[in-house]
Amino acid sequence: MKAAEMYKVADYGVIVTGGASGIGLSFTEVMAENGARVTMLDIHPERLETETKRLTAKGWDVRGMRADVTDHAALNRAFDETAGLYGRLDVCFANAGVDPGIGFVTLDRRKRIPEGAIENYEDERWNHVIDINLNGVFATIRAAAKHMKPRRSGRIIVTTSMAALYVEAGIGAAYMAAKAGAAHLMRNAALELAKYNIPVNAIAPGPFITNIGGGWMHTKEVQDAFAQGVPLGRPASTEEMKGLALFLASPASSYITGAQIPIDGGCLLGNVAD
Repeated sequence: MKAAEMYKVADYGVIVTGGASGIGLSFTEVMAENGARVTMLDIHPERLETETKRLTAKGWDVRGMRADVTDHAALNRAFDETAGLYGRLDVCFANAGVDPGIGFVTLDRRKRIPEGAIENYEDERWNHVIDINLNGVFATIRAAAKHMKPRRSGRIIVTTSMAALYVEAGIGAAYMAAKAGAAHLMRNAALELAKYNIPVNAIAPGPFITNIGGGWMHTKEVQDAFAQGVPLGRPASTEEMKGLALFLASPASSYITGAQIPIDGGCLLGNVAD
């Protein structure tokens, strides 16, 4: 088989949570532009409507459904409806997540922020992040497995973070805990579902320019602060996510499961002086 053949996803049935913006939208686009049938699940009806119109105008098979990953019964219904429509579920991107807000230091690590300190961390903030970024991933994997196991086929891809791999003090503690938990949950699911020919893997993004947290990554100040910790010297565009997403969703990655793959511009390498 030629290498190009290994990346074919034409006619696949795909679900992307948090699929109408940012990294999730890139997942939606790369699958749809390569012939997959994609359902975007998102909590923002305006984004769903806008992106569905834009993508279907390109001739791609994309639909949008409003779904909240914290409403597990509704999430299950969305999966049931989508799998019924497509007659199958081949790929699930468990991507939906929220920004937890500030950590205990500024992004340039020069100043401590009292409101981000652990003793001031409010239950509401902690529970909100865990409910979406960890419990939501659990519910998504569970819903996908229900449809993939009987067919003994499918792929599940979880969006974690570099914050799952090291302490990112400029980001709230709940985010790190949730993403690290999601990574280990992914490994458990990978081991459990391997028998059913369902690879489960994770993508761990570094600093990407998205609309999360109100779009703060679009500001030059924030980009420059993050760039200081990136050997490649810049945050990434969501377009740079597409190659890895297609690889993990396609037969090209058939012998990979339980992996968390960083896409971080070299953040894990550390930094050197100019």
